[in-house]
Amino acid sequence: MAGGSGGGQLSVPPGFRFHPTEEELLYYYLRKKVSYEAIDLDVIREVDLNKLEPWDLKGPQNEWYFFSHKDKKYPTGTRTNRATAAGFWKATGRDKAIHFTSNDHSQRIGMRKTLVFYTGRAPHGHKTDWIMHEYRLDDDQHHHNSQFQVNPSSLTV
Repeated sequence: MAGGSGGGQLSVPPGFRFHPTEEELLYYYLRKKVSYEAIDLDVIREVDLNKLEPWDLKGPQNEWYFFSHKDKKYPTGTRTNRATAAGFWKATGRDKAIHFTSNDHSQRIGMRKTLVFYTGRAPHGHKTDWIMHEYRLDDDQHHHNSQFQVNPSSLTV
């Protein structure tokens, strides 16, 4: 499994599988990343998803996790640039709210957006089997840097 921002291999005990819940991804990993807090085990690497194609991100398992900065399409706009050299990520369906529950109290902490990779250029791209889930914290959950996203990506067979 690839390691943290250095991009090298991470040494983990035999049998270790990184399979966090959505709540753990948002509350533990992404919240800590944007707050510059230490994360105990460096298992999510940082990549620029606009400079890499999904097939270049593959790891030894069928699911991979990355931190990535949001790239704006226009300097003063709010639209996100999701284009790569070979294609683009297109949002599909509705965003899903992610809740954190403790002591029988549930609080929304963020959202999950599902994206599908298309080769070529919009609007004539060709749909592929690559799917990415993009997680973002609610405004009251991030403290310093709201540009980070965590992207667990998977190839669907």
